[in-house]
Amino acid sequence: MPQTLSDSPRFGHADLTNCERELIHLAGSVQPHGVLLVLSVQSLVVEQATANVAGILGLPVADVLQRPLAALGGDCATQVARLVASADLSTPVPLQCALGFGRADGATRRFEGSVHGAAGGVLILELEPAPPDAGRLPTAAIGRDVLMRSVAAAMQRFSAASSLGTLADAASQCIHDLTGYDRVMVYKFDPDGHGKIIAETRDPRLEPLLGHHYPASDIPQRARELYLRMRVRVLVDVNYEPVPLVPTRCPVTGQELDMSLCQLRSMSPLHLQYLQNMGVTATLVISLVREGRLWGLIAAHHYSPRHLRLEVRGACDLLAEVISTRIAAIENYAHAQVAILVQRLEQRLIAATSVEGDWRLALFRNPHTLLQPLEATGAALFHDGEVLSSGEVPSTPELRALMQWIDAGQHATPFACSSIAQANPMFASLTPTASGVLSVKLSATRPDYLIWFRKEQLQTVTWAGDPHKPALGDSPLELSPRRSFAAWSEIVRGTALPWTAAEVVLARAIGTALVDIILQVHAVRLLIGEHQLLGIRSAVDSSGGPVAIADTAGRLLHANPAFHGLVLRDQGAITTLEDLADLFDPGSGVGESLVALVAAREPFRREGMLSRPDRAAVPVGVRAEVVPASNGVLLGFVLSLVDLSDSHRAANARRQLEQKLMPDEPQSDEVIRAILTNASLAAMDISDGPSDPAMAPMLGELEESTQRAQMLYEQIRRLDREA
Repeated sequence: MPQTLSDSPRFGHADLTNCERELIHLAGSVQPHGVLLVLSVQSLVVEQATANVAGILGLPVADVLQRPLAALGGDCATQVARLVASADLSTPVPLQCALGFGRADGATRRFEGSVHGAAGGVLILELEPAPPDAGRLPTAAIGRDVLMRSVAAAMQRFSAASSLGTLADAASQCIHDLTGYDRVMVYKFDPDGHGKIIAETRDPRLEPLLGHHYPASDIPQRARELYLRMRVRVLVDVNYEPVPLVPTRCPVTGQELDMSLCQLRSMSPLHLQYLQNMGVTATLVISLVREGRLWGLIAAHHYSPRHLRLEVRGACDLLAEVISTRIAAIENYAHAQVAILVQRLEQRLIAATSVEGDWRLALFRNPHTLLQPLEATGAALFHDGEVLSSGEVPSTPELRALMQWIDAGQHATPFACSSIAQANPMFASLTPTASGVLSVKLSATRPDYLIWFRKEQLQTVTWAGDPHKPALGDSPLELSPRRSFAAWSEIVRGTALPWTAAEVVLARAIGTALVDIILQVHAVRLLIGEHQLLGIRSAVDSSGGPVAIADTAGRLLHANPAFHGLVLRDQGAITTLEDLADLFDPGSGVGESLVALVAAREPFRREGMLSRPDRAAVPVGVRAEVVPASNGVLLGFVLSLVDLSDSHRAANARRQLEQKLMPDEPQSDEVIRAILTNASLAAMDISDGPSDPAMAPMLGELEESTQRAQMLYEQIRRLDREA
């Protein structure tokens, strides 16, 4: 049954059994270092205010409510009205302003904060005293020039990072230098939401946490959703007394205020208890977002109260956007390396097939070639009713039972799991050698599979506590990393290390290469004898790869449905290589190579524009292979066609993006130059990967990310002008 709001505990009323559903966005209170005002959009009348307005604004709550913002003096009302008229307030927009509290002497006090729109036609205005009136809070302050130089230097360092490890180390160090927190960590989430600290910069007096794990339950789903919407969150002092909203419900809507985007919003008491038990006093959390999902977090801990100026928070948001862009580029570059690895494997298997006649033996001759790229401990191939294996694998009957379950279950391909016992308790006995399973299907009509295995992980995972101490009880007062250690220990027992997204991509690519090799082998066998023709024709025709076979005179003996679906001609319309050559544009050389193939008998690969009766020409790659018999006599030719439309669209998308990133005049601003340089490098890394339909959207996401980074920087600059 789906959960509803009525099933969810109110803010502050959750326990360990239902904290996943706590309504943390309806906190109804704030941290006391700032004030929150709820305004009607049209009149800018104060509808709600936090109870600390007397201490910060110098006026009782009763004197603030139901009064226009302009009555508080200063230029705050003017600044808000300007943003209402000119800015998109769907997300918080920073501002600096002055309030005069209606004093006769006209004295004002400076504030910094943000304003954004909320449901029901209201505005949420958050204000924090700005220096020199920021009060006694220990505040991370940095000069504007130094801040901008630090941001530019950090972005250059991120752009130079060639691996996730190097990038994470740079991120933790740069955020540590910028903010001064005692400990800065970079967390990465696995596909199940469990986290691992992959980088750390800390005060040398602190114990290291690098490499420690925690279960997904430590960050409830609602908190993860808010991390996507609110990219930077600051807790100034874990021991604060929450300041309530007055009145509790908004008079305009009659509902509790949705505080999802509020920087001052109170945090869950369970989370505060967790931090107190760790000895942490202040925190900074920065979201790392990849393709609309929470990729990880940058979390900073301080062991005394600590506050961040608005411009420093904005700089952290900007750097996180650049880091996320670089993550996308590095991960896609890894996909490009996958393509190179698969191409080498394909070349070895094709060569082995021509010499030995069986690609399967070549695949399993060197176990390192098959197992190491996926960090697998075993592998099994199911093909033509036979089973071949390498490394540590279950028995043959167990392998067949597992394959039949995968095939009967119609699982997505690739199918990946880290605990086969959890996926199907019937296979619990396989856990020691095959807890992790990753499979790809090699045929659309037969149960042919390549499956990799991983043994149960037998690692020791520790986090801030002696693992031999007894487990803690269920009281929220005992929340701490010790509890997370116990929960993680339960997770890793009976499981293998999870398959990463890059490994799943690699498995899919290897499977695709094997399908192509199988297709080519079947195509060659079509030339060997009529008695094998019927069965092998079915294998060729069921493939999604367009392929055609020609004899030594250039006559087309067979073309599969995918071939005719690409050229959009009936089977009788193309009977020779010359007929096919006439469909390509003369300038590409494809037609000439096809005509010369019979005489030259040399394989080739070319690209050209294919004319089709339904629309304009389609870019197509043509590969022609010369097929000799074992005695050297030519049997014929195998032609493979590939629709390159997606590749060309991706190339056009990259060119368009580069044009947008290339300013009309050289940029003198160091930060803007660094942003554009980072984006240009990311575009090159992304487009260097294998071309697929996802590349153009990835470049579009890069463009949006770059525009957002420029917007964040302009907001920081505007704050300087308004100061």
